[in-house]
Amino acid sequence: MKQVVSGQDLIDAGMPQGKWFRDALDAANTVLSEGGSMEGALEAARAFQPGPTLALRADNDIEIYSNIRAENAFEQDNVEKVNATMRALVRTPVVRSAAIMPDACPAGPIGTIPVGGVVASEAIHPGMHSADICCSMAISIFPDVDPKALLDAVHAVTHFGPGGRPRGAQFKPSQATLSAFQQNPYLRDGALSAGIEHFATQGDGNHFAYVGTMKSTGETALVTHHGSRAPGARLYDKGMKVANRFREQLSPQTHRENAWIPADTEEGDLYWSALQTIRQWTKENHYVLHDMAAARLSAKVADRFWNEHNFVFRKSDGLFYHGKGATPAFDKWAEDATDLTIIPLNMAEPILIVRGSNAAHGLGFSPHGAGRNFSRSAHMRRLAEEYGADARGLSPNNLADVLKKETAGLDVRFFSGFADASELPSAYKSAANVRAQIEHYGLAEVVDEVVPFGSIMAGDWQRDAPWRKRRERR
Repeated sequence: MKQVVSGQDLIDAGMPQGKWFRDALDAANTVLSEGGSMEGALEAARAFQPGPTLALRADNDIEIYSNIRAENAFEQDNVEKVNATMRALVRTPVVRSAAIMPDACPAGPIGTIPVGGVVASEAIHPGMHSADICCSMAISIFPDVDPKALLDAVHAVTHFGPGGRPRGAQFKPSQATLSAFQQNPYLRDGALSAGIEHFATQGDGNHFAYVGTMKSTGETALVTHHGSRAPGARLYDKGMKVANRFREQLSPQTHRENAWIPADTEEGDLYWSALQTIRQWTKENHYVLHDMAAARLSAKVADRFWNEHNFVFRKSDGLFYHGKGATPAFDKWAEDATDLTIIPLNMAEPILIVRGSNAAHGLGFSPHGAGRNFSRSAHMRRLAEEYGADARGLSPNNLADVLKKETAGLDVRFFSGFADASELPSAYKSAANVRAQIEHYGLAEVVDEVVPFGSIMAGDWQRDAPWRKRRERR
């Protein structure tokens, strides 16, 4: 009778049962079919046995540098939640250090990196840059251009809302960027077509185009805020799947959102390369909009720079620094880095131009904005209680009152035609408090400001969505 190695044979030999048994049994039975011994077959199977898994770190193993203070009861609740999620996160075995920025707020179940969180790790964690990879800021200076003319030009050329530009109205990234997409297996399928469809678009949520004047010179400036759109989201999805396969093998106890891709693997090399390609796509995505506005006005751009605030950076110590809603403030954070970065606060406040201080207690980062104390839905409930609401939320008249109160004197526009009250200044933390905490903790030096004239956001593009109308009829 032909001898066959069974799963029970592996268990009897002291091997822990798992998904790896299938490959192990194939290898063992190949040895037997080629005339090998049972001992040789079991040795071949044992080669597939996963190594010991990594246990979670103990509480307080990793120091968390806190650069945030509560100014009121709402902020105290927010700070406690941020601290709790960071304490759970730093139990991840490969995490080496962490910091909290003044604009921090929770962004998921406990253990998920908060917005305003910075984590240094031996590996790359897709969940720590999230789906909005390379969410970033870009500024261009337009001398001798009227702010309203620039805002009108931007409104005419940009694209907000879900999806990309329709066929016939699409633009292509550079050939170098397209080639990089084609060469990387993380980007070749799906992300490549999305990289064309979503190019020269800004998305929704808190993304914006903002026009103002430089406090130092009076020159007109355009500032845009958006990430990598669908190409980045698709890379994130693939990265999370790969990271979770490693998590199941290396550290099943690790929180799913903190799964990692080891740096010293082919998967790690390819993912790191894909991140750099997505970064280049996003930079081009900012500047194509700025250039289209300049062309419409026959104007010249005198100066420009940009920075991401939702990305992964590798420092000379070999660690990967994940900034989830955190602005790099260390020297030479990228090959194209200037010594200045951009921190927005809200549509009614100046945008800060800062020089980073590379503070050790901030792991070399500064805040990325004002942050929230409340989720969008919670903020809308508060506005409805204060102003009154209809079935769709704030009534048009009440929404007009809120807009008048919070954006007086500004040219505030919503691309969809419907204002999004969840993005008004009251949805965010006090800009003055965040600015004061930047100074208090020594995270950056404010060197200039963009004084607001007006801005464009996606707005409530779902207000007339079919699903919402069906719900109202019911």
